[in-house]
Amino acid sequence: MVLVVAALSRVPAVLAGRKPSHVLSLLGPEADDPACGDTHHLVLRFNDIITPMAGYIAPSADTVRAILNFGERWRADASGAPLLVHCFAGISRSTAAAYLLACAFSEPGREEEIAQALRTASPTATPNSLMIALADDMLAREGRMIRAVEALGRGLFAAEGAPFDLVFGR
Repeated sequence: MVLVVAALSRVPAVLAGRKPSHVLSLLGPEADDPACGDTHHLVLRFNDIITPMAGYIAPSADTVRAILNFGERWRADASGAPLLVHCFAGISRSTAAAYLLACAFSEPGREEEIAQALRTASPTATPNSLMIALADDMLAREGRMIRAVEALGRGLFAAEGAPFDLVFGR
């Protein structure tokens, strides 16, 4: 299974080149929706924050549940086409979503291996820690997802991450 992770500015090129069957857009309330053609498309609107802040929308358990449900629909599609996950910069929200989907579709105990694959694929990846904590709880991973992402540390500083693939089992 292949998840393609990208920044919003790279969505048109990824759509044209990779032909994903599903697109998951993780955007702030002010961002315009990308044109995604005839793909299955889900837009979730929240800010890239890890603690509640007045005037901002934090990711929630409902956010993570929606990501997981959309991932299940993609997996059930069985077309073999990738799922494109993007946020504004392709560094935090989208990498968290890719990581939590890869963990959800892999057996427990592979959290560190998947985190290392994420780092190898993207030196800038800095998954949103609140999304990871919510998913860890929801998937009953007993802190393994949190610890694996914490061990990665912050990715290299960049205004925008380069598109990358996260490839994982089943």
